[in-house]
Amino acid sequence: MGLIRSVQELLATLLGLARTRLELLSVEMQELLARLVLIMIGAVAAILLAALALGFGAVALVMAVPAEYRVAVTAGLALTFLAAAAIIGWHVRREAKVRAFAASLGELKHDAEALEPRE
Repeated sequence: MGLIRSVQELLATLLGLARTRLELLSVEMQELLARLVLIMIGAVAAILLAALALGFGAVALVMAVPAEYRVAVTAGLALTFLAAAAIIGWHVRREAKVRAFAASLGELKHDAEALEPRE
């Protein structure tokens, strides 16, 4: 009877451990989705507002310079916008490298290391 009880306790412990890990995974998933929604809303709003501001600013600047310099000013603005787009793209790419479920994966790795036989 002692062996059966030990096996039952081991199974109960393993189920509890699995439940804890799944709860952590669920919490991380909710945080990830909330973060993604906020990032998407913020990105769309920033893009729209920046496009409006840059468009109106560029038109005002081109209209403010004398006619003979308008082509040069327009080309300069285009290069400036291109550089800004490259910088923003680099930042977005860097942010996209954040690993999802890092805490869950770390805990599972820790659990696996704890269960390995020791010499």
